[in-house]
Order: sequence, then C-alpha cells, then structure tokens
Amino acid sequence: MPIYALGERVPSIHPDAFVHPDAVVIGDVRIGAESSIWPCAVLRGDYGTIYVGERTSIQDGAVVHAVSEFPTVIGNDCVIGHLAHLEGCVIHDRALVGSGSVVLHHANVSSGATVAAGAVVRNRMDVPAGSLAVGVPAQIKEGASSQEAIDNGAALYVWNAKRYKTDLRQL
Repeated sequence: MPIYALGERVPSIHPDAFVHPDAVVIGDVRIGAESSIWPCAVLRGDYGTIYVGERTSIQDGAVVHAVSEFPTVIGNDCVIGHLAHLEGCVIHDRALVGSGSVVLHHANVSSGATVAAGAVVRNRMDVPAGSLAVGVPAQIKEGASSQEAIDNGAALYVWNAKRYKTDLRQL
C-alpha cells in the first residue's frame, strides 16, 4: 500500500487501523485504532498534520489535506463520505461529512453535526452540534442531524474494516 514518509514527516498508523492497499497516506498523518481508510482516499500531510481519531472512516476517493498554519483534525467515531474534501478544518467526535462535500480552512463541524452530501462548508464556518449543513454555500438547519444514523454508520465501518483485514485478497 502506498504509505510514504516525506522528509521528516512520517505517518503514524495504529496497528488496529485498516488502510486499503489502494489508499495513499503521505507525511504527517496520524490514524487511530479501528479507523479505516478506503480505496483511492488520499491523506496528504505534506505541509501540516492530519489527525484521524479512533473508529473513523475515510471513505473511497476522499481527499484530506492540511496546511502549515493549522492541522486537519477528524475526531473519533466520524464518517467521512465518498469523495469528500477536507482541508485545515476540525471535525469533532461523532460527526458525519457527506459524500462529495467540501469542508474548508478553519471550519468547525461540531459533535453530532452532519454536512450533507455535496455541501460546501466555507472558511471559518461553524456547524453547531446536532445541526445539518446543506447546500452551496452551506446553510445551517438546526437540530436536523441524526446522532443515531452517525453512530450506526461509524459502527458499520468498524465492522467492515475488520472484515476487510481478514477477508480481502487480490485476484
């Protein structure tokens, strides 16, 4: 699998994490226990640090980058959807970032919040706990997120990563 150091920037991947062989991890990237990085996801910590907590999934084709001024932080029990783009933002524990969405510099997605598929969370935007960010640019819908759906999604990907670690084989 393509895991690269870049100068002194070296990834740190917990042994219980799953990184798919077709994912790319470069530089200062820290991945917690039982987290999963899926095919074609790219985590590039070349200018700054990327933190991925425990039991978090970074799904197929997602791009996570950081800039030198501030890291990209993704908490525990998060779901980062297919083709999402995160850069220089904070995603708190038990949050969901939907497929094809973008979360930009200094943005903050609070615990229990959801960024809807295709939404664009602009620089310095705050997505409050339990709310839904939807649209381009994102607008906030208070209380519209489902913590149960987020928790179920996170648990499903922990299970799926365990299955992949034991059953995946190349033909």
